[in-house]
Parts: sequence; structure tokens; C-alpha cells
Amino acid sequence: MTAKDKLKLIKGLSGLTQTQIAGKLGISFVAFNNIWNGKSKPRTGTLEKIDLLYKEYTGQKIIPADMLSAKKQLLIKSSKKHGSIIRRILNNKDIYDQLLLTLTYNTNRIEGSTLTEDDTADILFGNRTLPDHSLTEHLEVKNHQFALKYLLDWVAANSIIDETIILKLHGILMNGIRSDAGTYRRHGVRILGAHVPTANHIKVPVLIERLLFDINSNNKDIILLVTEIHSRFEQIHPFSDGNGRIGRLLMNAMLLIKKMPPAVIKQENKRQYYICLQKAQLNRDNTLLQDFICDAVISWAKMLDREFI
Repeated sequence: MTAKDKLKLIKGLSGLTQTQIAGKLGISFVAFNNIWNGKSKPRTGTLEKIDLLYKEYTGQKIIPADMLSAKKQLLIKSSKKHGSIIRRILNNKDIYDQLLLTLTYNTNRIEGSTLTEDDTADILFGNRTLPDHSLTEHLEVKNHQFALKYLLDWVAANSIIDETIILKLHGILMNGIRSDAGTYRRHGVRILGAHVPTANHIKVPVLIERLLFDINSNNKDIILLVTEIHSRFEQIHPFSDGNGRIGRLLMNAMLLIKKMPPAVIKQENKRQYYICLQKAQLNRDNTLLQDFICDAVISWAKMLDREFI
């Protein structure tokens, strides 16, 4: 397969623009365009980056155990140095507002919202109504705002996660959108675009009970635990709608309880996120997802404090 072929597959799988792919490769758009059109061959260094990106978006990327371990250790060391992350978020309006905007925009966009980041900011902070967007999209923004506030207050006062917060978060998130807000589904569902089987709805309460037991275990490897719980939660798919957003809120609750920064999964990394998640669910190999979540935590940690990492 040529570099040109790999680039076209990367674009199709990632949903990234040509300019964004060029940025990931560290080359100019002109250089990228020449490779894309077969006018020139990439240099050795660029070819290696294309191969790595291709493996990443096709789920073939191999993460060395020592590299993943080093990332985890770096996160743990930095987190201990900076103390309570939840207190820093709650006591600093600028940090709180940035987290609110970044999480709300990206999590909704991943689920299909057409709102831009500026649109989201207008609804969150300006209480504006945008005539070109539906009531549901407005509610998704405001509801996520209230859900995140509830979550942060909960984490500040609690060291465990229970069924109450999961159902409460769903009730807030789907308020005014679904009549079954705050309750488990009572029917079968499919995950669109995936070949991942979901749980029988009759088993959902028992599976969530087991999940909660494991969430509150004393597992010292928080990144491993978070990825295992996230992949299981999404496969259980306990609600009729909103599973992705609730799953990501739950993941951040776990991180914050362990005094780690939150993980912001950006909408431009949606395809990569789904590839890692499905590999964890179908192949029982969550190495890629662990690496992805580590990077998502590190990315926002740097926004929180440029000297964090």
C-alpha cells in the first residue's frame, strides 16, 4: 500500500481534514497535497509518521508496555504534586468555565450536535437562544452544564460512586429531552455503526451493580480501571440514550476522586476514540484505550496548568 493510499484511508477513518492530517504529520499543506496527489514521495521521517497514523486509525498501533507505564507514572507524580484537582476547579472560575465549555462542546459534538464551540459558549454563558438550532441542542448544552455541576459537587463531598449519581446524572442530562430520563432502558438497543453486542435490558441493574463494585475497588492503576469500566459501561448501554455522555462523566468522576485531572475527549479524535473503545470491547485488549485516555488527561492537564506535565 502506498503512502497516498494510507493517507486516503486515514482521512476516511479519522474524519480529519487534509490540513489537520498535515499538522499531525508535521508537514506543510503543500507537501501533504503533493503526496496526496502522487506528485512526490514522502521523506523517510514523514513516511514513518504516516505508517504510525495509519496503524493508529486502523487499530493496529502497538503500545510498548514500558511507554504506557511511564505515562501513567508521570500522571501520578504530577497529580500528587498539584494536590486536589477538584478544589482547584471549583475554586477558580476561569478553570471551571474552561472545563465546562470544553467538556460540554466536545461530548455533545461527539454525539452529533451541530453547535460550534462559540455557539456552545453563547448558550452556556450568554444564555442566548440560537434560532438556527433545535430546542434539543440547546437543552443538551444546559443539561450538561447542570449535570457537570452536580458531578463536581458530588466528587467534592464523596469518595465513592453509587447508582444514585448515575441515575441522577442521566435524569439531569435527558431532562426535557426524553420521558425515560433517569431510568434504565426496558428494551433492546444497538450501538449504531458498531458491531458491539449490548446487554439484555433485564440484566442491566445487576450488571451496573457489579460495575459499581469494581469502580469502588482499591485498584491502584486508575487508568487501567477507568478504561475497563468505561468500555464495560458503554457495552452495557444501560439507557435508551445518553450513554456516551454519561460514560464520559462517570470516567471523569473516577479520575477526580483519585485526584487526577479530567480526560477531555475532543470531537476531532472521535473516530480514534471509537476504534480504541471497540478494540477493548471486542478483543478484550484495552491497551490502546489506556494510551488514548492518558493522552486525553495529559492534554487537559496542560491547559489546567502549563507546568503540570
